[in-house]
Amino acid sequence: MDKQTLERVRKLFEGDRFATENGAVIEEIADHYAKCSLILERRHRNAMGAAMGGVSFTLADFAFAVASNWQVMGTVSLNSSITYLGAPKGEKLIAEAVCIKDGRTTCCYQMNVYDELGNAVAAVLTTGYHK
Repeated sequence: MDKQTLERVRKLFEGDRFATENGAVIEEIADHYAKCSLILERRHRNAMGAAMGGVSFTLADFAFAVASNWQVMGTVSLNSSITYLGAPKGEKLIAEAVCIKDGRTTCCYQMNVYDELGNAVAAVLTTGYHK
C-alpha cells in the first residue's frame, strides 16, 4: 500500500480515540487486512507487572476496525471471542487482522496478537455486521 493511502487511513482512524490514545498505531493495510501495533508502557501493566488482557483485546479490536472499514466504512462488531495464549516477552504488541469471510451483511475476521519476538499472546475471532 502506498504511503499516502496509509497516512490517510491513519488520519481517519484517529477518531478511534480509546485505541489511539492508548498507543495503537496502524502499521500496514491491504485488502480486508490490517496490522497494528502498540508499545507496552507502565500504564498497560497489571498489578503483577504483566500486560493487561484488555490491551491485547483493544489492539485486536482496533485491527478489526481498520481492516473491515478502511475501504468502506460501516462495519461494526457483533461478537468477539478472545483466547489468551501467553504473556508477551517483548515490549511491543502486534495484531494482524485477516478476513475469513466477507458476506453481504456479515463478515468474520481472525486477529492474531503477538509480541515483536514472535511469541503468541492472543487469538481473537470477531463477527462483524455491515450497517
